[in-house]
Amino acid sequence: MITLLYFARYREALGQEKEQLELDSPCSLQDLLNTLRDRGEPWASTLNDSKLLMAINQTIAPPNQLINDGDEVALFPPVTGG
Repeated sequence: MITLLYFARYREALGQEKEQLELDSPCSLQDLLNTLRDRGEPWASTLNDSKLLMAINQTIAPPNQLINDGDEVALFPPVTGG
C-alpha cells in the first residue's frame, strides 16, 4: 500500500489531499499516473499536465522510478516564486 498526496491545484481539482492505494508490483510512477487517469474525469484532464512533478518519499523522481510498498508519493505543480 502506498500513500498518495495531492498538492495545490491538483488537490483542488480532485477534491482530496491524500489517499491510500494498493498497487501491483512492480509499478513505476508512470504506471501510477496511467492508473489514476483511467479513473476518468476529473483525473484524466487534471493529471494530463506536462509540468506535473512527482516525488517519492520527499525526493523528486522521474516517471520511470519504481514505487515500493509503503512509499509516499506526492503529485504537485512546479513551485513558483515572486
